[in-house]
Amino acid sequence: MKVYKTNEIKNVALLGSKGSGKTTLAEAMLYECGVIKRRGAVEAGTTASDYFPVEKEYGSSVFSTVMYAEFNGKKINFIDCPGADDFVGNAITALNVTDTGVIVINGQYGVEVGTQNIFRTCNKVEKPVIFALNQLDGEKADFDNVIEQMKEIFGPRVIPIQYPLTCGAGFNAMIDVLLMKKYSWGPDGGVPKIEDIPADQMDKAMEMHHALVEMAAENDEGLMEKFFETDQLSEDELREGIRKGLVDRSIYPVFCVSAAKDMGVRRMMEFLGNVVPFVEEMPAPVTTEGVEVKPDSNGPVSIFMFKTTVEPHIGEVNYFKVMSGTLKTGMDLDNVSRGSKERIAQIYCVCGQIRTQIDELCAGDIGATVKLKDVRTGNTLDEKGCNYVFDFIKYPSPKYQRAVRPVTESDSEKLMQILTRMHEEDPTWIIEQSKELKQTILSGQGEFHLRTLKWRVENNDKLQIVFEEPRIPYRETITKAARADYRHKKQSGGAGQFGEVHLIIEPYTEGMPAPDTFRFGNQEYKMSVRDTQEMPLAWGGKLVVCNCIVGGAIDARFIPAIVKGLMDRMEQGPLTGSYARDVRVCIYDGKMHPVDSNEISFRLAGRNAFSEAFRNANPKVLEPVYDVEVFVPADVMGDVMSDLQGRRAIIMGMNSENGFEKISAKVPLKEMSSYSTALSSITGGRSSFTMKFASYELVPGDVQEKLLKEYLESQKED
Repeated sequence: MKVYKTNEIKNVALLGSKGSGKTTLAEAMLYECGVIKRRGAVEAGTTASDYFPVEKEYGSSVFSTVMYAEFNGKKINFIDCPGADDFVGNAITALNVTDTGVIVINGQYGVEVGTQNIFRTCNKVEKPVIFALNQLDGEKADFDNVIEQMKEIFGPRVIPIQYPLTCGAGFNAMIDVLLMKKYSWGPDGGVPKIEDIPADQMDKAMEMHHALVEMAAENDEGLMEKFFETDQLSEDELREGIRKGLVDRSIYPVFCVSAAKDMGVRRMMEFLGNVVPFVEEMPAPVTTEGVEVKPDSNGPVSIFMFKTTVEPHIGEVNYFKVMSGTLKTGMDLDNVSRGSKERIAQIYCVCGQIRTQIDELCAGDIGATVKLKDVRTGNTLDEKGCNYVFDFIKYPSPKYQRAVRPVTESDSEKLMQILTRMHEEDPTWIIEQSKELKQTILSGQGEFHLRTLKWRVENNDKLQIVFEEPRIPYRETITKAARADYRHKKQSGGAGQFGEVHLIIEPYTEGMPAPDTFRFGNQEYKMSVRDTQEMPLAWGGKLVVCNCIVGGAIDARFIPAIVKGLMDRMEQGPLTGSYARDVRVCIYDGKMHPVDSNEISFRLAGRNAFSEAFRNANPKVLEPVYDVEVFVPADVMGDVMSDLQGRRAIIMGMNSENGFEKISAKVPLKEMSSYSTALSSITGGRSSFTMKFASYELVPGDVQEKLLKEYLESQKED
């Protein structure tokens, strides 16, 4: 296989909603370029992309698939991404290592919520967008209506390159207003018949051609001047204007295809090869230290590992992009992310399951390797003397959680190994062994996302697992000051145990003045602070301990033991066993015994005094509250609002965004447990949402009462 130079390489991500036909389009692209001899079908499980067992089981993409095509002397790397919103991590990864997004739209259904989500992601990472209007041979296809919808949602920069002469079952011809030619196909598609535009279509074609020329000219001053003088541009000038518009994201070309019948695919490939920006024409990526790294084949070798898969009989396959230099077989590289060394023994160009071994890859190219010792997704490997580190892929926060455990308890370690491996394959699967909740928490982008993982664990790894409702990480705090004392005394022959602690607790807020005087009933307690310890807590908030002991009532050497006792109770709050936070403790008196006092005595005395005071300090339970944004079609907005309010949501605002309504709300985490499933059910899968931790807030009184009762019952059972 030829070694392609940086100025001969283009990288494209195939994106779009589930069912838009991306995988079928990828199959047609491979067929047109001669990579495969026969086109497979999604329904039959014979496509080059969807080759994993779970994808064949579900009949849709679960992983992104790296592929390439050699076309007209250029190499086009493209990554076919899953359409389901649950697998958005794959699309985000692909967009970050490619240079152009081709968003496939189902011509029968138009712009769907998934289409908008993907377009929004393209905006965030500032990548050019091309639209492929697919399935124009479907009976419900309506080109004019979809174009109008696209312009309304994505703006006036949407510009058709082609339009069909007819949609539906009769689709077999279109007018290309860039080349000003008519393309038509026989029943089996493939190579088109190219003719002059019929007279009855010339006026419409000229009008659309003029709009395209005008939009292309706007991207270059020289082209604009020529356009004003002559009212036209040559074909090469038109391509140059469109290329610059793509880089600036000021033009969104629309192509017409029927991927299933292989109509219009070759023409779109020509556009990708001739017009889409090369790797070197796009803004250069930046290292973690802010260094801009241009794709220079003569520069130092640096590769970024963006994807890992585990395949039978092979093991780990690591996919990478050459960020700089020319990678050659046998090179030794430093894994600067992990401090280890790796030898690149084999380099492959990959097309799904098809791997072609090659000797080298130039900057900007995408490839794969195997049998690396210690490489993880997101690592950077550099040649000696180069210190580039890349970390430019940012994944969305998880939206769905479940506690996971094996059916057989002895399989816990095996399960963790499997989950860790799966996180490497999809970083949006997040695994946490929660000491607080005493559960292994699995987080993802939705119910389908986690259900896919469960299928793979049970069918591929033959390990039966159970999903359970995750416990909620509540917090406990106090709302007023309270006093308590406790004497720990134990005598059992020989040396005994003795420790007595008097303390006052109060709510802590940042910057509050040092304690001075407390009054409980008719008694006043004056505080003389000798020293203060501020302890930030790993779970949020603080524990502040003021040593107010006077006259040596408790020896200073026992204070750390008392603090340990306090921390015991902060880690397991008296109300629900949850973490406590934001408490200030003043230790002001106590007693000790010259023989029997020891650290354990004062630790127990401090713990029990704290528990008693905490219960008397009007304690409250706090719950995690999340900022939630829901994108919904206007016709189901009322139903979605009602559902949110039933989840104790506080609606913060509503506004329209690109043809959809956006609802902003604050919602307790407890109420978000199965929200992705409920939202999909209410809206027929036409909505999406994001959620991000906001703060801890007091739970309502009835909820607190229920939590306390449940905790007491669980303690009795234990």
